[in-house]
Amino acid sequence: MSFASTPAGATDGEPTLDEVIPGPSVHDPVNQVISSEELSALVGCLSTALSDLESRVLTLYLDGYSYEQVGERIGQDTKAVDNALQRVKRKIGVHLNARNVQQ
Repeated sequence: MSFASTPAGATDGEPTLDEVIPGPSVHDPVNQVISSEELSALVGCLSTALSDLESRVLTLYLDGYSYEQVGERIGQDTKAVDNALQRVKRKIGVHLNARNVQQ
């Protein structure tokens, strides 16, 4: 499942998950250490910031399930799945902005 896909019903100009989550730009050891630290901080933040629903939706989405499949597995409609992923993106953005991470 690609982070680059735009969710159903998303408006133009809305960032995708791959645009929100920073990736390594260079294979420099210093950047790798910083990226590792940032990833650890992000995981720690998400473990406390996400609701149970958001966490379940994100896990299934990252495992490659479509919005429809995620909805079926958790007993929600696709709009609820989309809304949960939008909240996850906002929370990731807030976390990264607070840590002044380049996106």
